[in-house]
Amino acid sequence: MRITDLLSKESINLNLSSKTKPEVIDEMVDLVNASGNLNNKAEYKEAILAREELSTTAVGEGIAIPHAKTKAVKKACLAAGVTKDGIDYEAFDGSLSNLFFMIAAPDGANNTHLEVLSRLSTILMDEEFKNNLIATKSVDEFLSLIDKKEIEKFPEEEKEEETVENKNKLEKTPQDDRYPQVLAVTACPTGIAHTFMAAESLNNKAEEKGITIKVETNGSGGVKNELTKDEIEHAKCIIVAADKKVEMNRFDGKKVIITKVADGIHKADELLDRAIKGDAPVYHADNAANDSEESANEEEGLGRKFYKDLMNGVSHMLPFVVGGGILIAIAFLLDDYSINPANFGKNTPLAAFFKTVGEQAFGFMLPILAGYIAMSIADRPGLAVGFVGGVIAKDGYTFTNVMDFANSNPVSSGFLGALLAGFVAGYIVLILKKLFSKLPAALEGIKPVLLYPVFGILLMAIFMMAVNPIMGAINTGLNNFLSSMSGSSKILLGAVLAGMMAVDMGGPFNKAAYVFGTAQLTVANAGPEQFEIMAAVMIGGMVPPIAIALATTFFKDRFTESERKSGIVNYVMGLSFITEGAIPFAAGDPARVIPSCVVGSAIAGALSMAFSCGSRAPHGGIFILPVITNPLMYFVALVIGSVVGGLILGFLKKKKAN
Repeated sequence: MRITDLLSKESINLNLSSKTKPEVIDEMVDLVNASGNLNNKAEYKEAILAREELSTTAVGEGIAIPHAKTKAVKKACLAAGVTKDGIDYEAFDGSLSNLFFMIAAPDGANNTHLEVLSRLSTILMDEEFKNNLIATKSVDEFLSLIDKKEIEKFPEEEKEEETVENKNKLEKTPQDDRYPQVLAVTACPTGIAHTFMAAESLNNKAEEKGITIKVETNGSGGVKNELTKDEIEHAKCIIVAADKKVEMNRFDGKKVIITKVADGIHKADELLDRAIKGDAPVYHADNAANDSEESANEEEGLGRKFYKDLMNGVSHMLPFVVGGGILIAIAFLLDDYSINPANFGKNTPLAAFFKTVGEQAFGFMLPILAGYIAMSIADRPGLAVGFVGGVIAKDGYTFTNVMDFANSNPVSSGFLGALLAGFVAGYIVLILKKLFSKLPAALEGIKPVLLYPVFGILLMAIFMMAVNPIMGAINTGLNNFLSSMSGSSKILLGAVLAGMMAVDMGGPFNKAAYVFGTAQLTVANAGPEQFEIMAAVMIGGMVPPIAIALATTFFKDRFTESERKSGIVNYVMGLSFITEGAIPFAAGDPARVIPSCVVGSAIAGALSMAFSCGSRAPHGGIFILPVITNPLMYFVALVIGSVVGGLILGFLKKKKAN
């Protein structure tokens, strides 16, 4: 369905009289009602207001797209309005909104409003097109501009309705214009920035090349734009740019290029050329990448496979770490240390509540890590085996504990033990799959519910009880080493870890540093040394967005108008410890942005260590400042690192031509 099919001349006003958000909502609702597609105007307005209460529908850059799906709508329709002066519609970037589209979708319209919303967002990304719409003088010209842009952006769709005969004919055609030539899946461990940047890059490059593409994103909010069975069947090739496990069995028998998500961002051109040429091996679901002559993932070596499996565990573990860690930190903030120092965190009922809940959530960290690493390797049968291995690593049980429980003390093998448990569990299950593959087909159904869990958990327990003393000793040795660090060595460690957070801003270096920091919080009787490491890691992730925000504020002539607006948002993202806010700038000018951010982060991390700042929480940024040891100097370290990074970037960047 095209946008122009939903618009009527009666529902367009190129000179809105409204001055405030409530006024413009009233005026736009009147326009929707003028189309004759509402059952109940008041009820529709209530639905619009309810949607606005969740979050503003102003998307920034002068655009707002309020929308609602309700039984008050008879037929899907659209209203459009323009105001030259602009209205404060509470856009996240602080800009005034000049261009309004209000979507009305009936209850039974599936996701019509979301489809229209997506289509509008896509064509309105063209700034020249957006400005032309705002400047248009007549309704006919307004509709003509949209129609022309939509045909240009979505050339494969025909505006006229197809007859049943034509549809049947198309269904018999092996390849037709209804199906994209290339499909893609993008996914990163956190599912926030890289996932959608890769999707955007592939879409843009495909448009430049005249290639039709559909990109499925496996983000933090779940799978979006999911590939259908028919699309997969008709696709020439499929690109999987992912740093975590995605559903692959559906691609059995298709040509598949498997690569990292970063290539989806930086090598989209090359990937699309390969896909169109069919330069990819056939994927076999039974044995991923088993083509002996040309692996379906020739770029994915042993190290790459290790990283993907690890990141699958880390991405599932993080919500438990962040949620539990922050609740524990709040408990310390609310407690009274003087009541009983040995019981700090649980001296008062309120503090005890927060600490108990936080500890319960945090306690899942190691089992979840091990379980999802194993699941990445061996699919669902690996989950239970890995989970049990993580629990044994956490509790530190050995054969000595089992034989003489009363007179022996378990020694947790901690993060390293859980890490090992996850990988070993995965390969134990793979071995069991091979062994049990020789059983009669009649026993196929009992393998996942009986044979894999029983034998897998038994072998996992034997292995972990045997290695727990060794891993526990390594863990203890590492903690003792960190505890012994002081002076320049401690400061150097802080600089290195914080600098790593800024090297790739969400990539392998960033994740390695963050995982190391969060692992310190799981240490039994974690103390100042471990908390200081976490604080240095967090400050290293906060500096890049803030440094960029400062540079865009004080060196305006070095940045475009769009970059300056995005820079304002980076203040919030940096203070919230969302390093990914810096990624668009780093991707656009890596030679200047990345070194500036690394230097700023390293300085902040070194100062954090020098000031002995510590954090019991693994996330939260500036909002957990009250629970950070030496909070004032931590803030000073953040300011100094951000200012240095911002100054370096400002001096390195060249002035933009007017």
